[in-house]
Amino acid sequence: MNAITLHAQRNIVAIVPAAGLGKRFGEEKNKPFYPIKDKPLLIWTLEALQNIEEISEIVPVLKEEDLIACGELVEKYNITKVKRIAPGGKERQDSVYNGIKAVDGKTSIVAIHDGARPFIDRDIIRRTIDGLKGYDGAIAAVPVKDTIKEAGSRQSGEDFIVEKTLNRNVLWAVQTPQVFHFNKIKEAYEKASADKYYATDDAALIEHYGGRVKIVMGSYRNIKITTPEDILIAEALLKI
Repeated sequence: MNAITLHAQRNIVAIVPAAGLGKRFGEEKNKPFYPIKDKPLLIWTLEALQNIEEISEIVPVLKEEDLIACGELVEKYNITKVKRIAPGGKERQDSVYNGIKAVDGKTSIVAIHDGARPFIDRDIIRRTIDGLKGYDGAIAAVPVKDTIKEAGSRQSGEDFIVEKTLNRNVLWAVQTPQVFHFNKIKEAYEKASADKYYATDDAALIEHYGGRVKIVMGSYRNIKITTPEDILIAEALLKI
């Protein structure tokens, strides 16, 4: 049985969190709806996932006040894999958990992918799905290019004094998608909710509860739109 047939038999659902406040973006318009070449950022991401045949369903997660607007855009751009839209929560982790709870129990694999990463492609999805075999999670990441130094906390208000220089050869910049067996990630989110434990990404929950997570190669093109300057980069990438 070849890989394409094997993937097609699995029920793989993409959860797309896009309910963040986007404070660093600094625009009045909600970041998911910010136009890039006259198309909303979120739609670029949803269309990319729509065109990946391994994905059987897409569940966007947006703020309550954006659910209707998202539904209208999904219809306008004919994103047929979106069957439901989940409401966001206070934190990203709460939003993803709402997305997980909206997923059909027949789902075998969940791919969690940031709504602000519009350049996801089929190769990255397939690498993460293939990487899941024998592990509890597989995540896309790229080797860090810059030298990374550890200093005082940015929240402390103190001077930033270098404490140590980290070994760049073992550091990875984590991206999405992050792919998990549905039952494993659902269980991790349930435990984290009960424990009131919050992490900075989905894989960290699996790690926290003893699971093994594999890194697979992402892409430097798979950028996350975080600041207005990233829009310029996105527009440049669309010309390539």
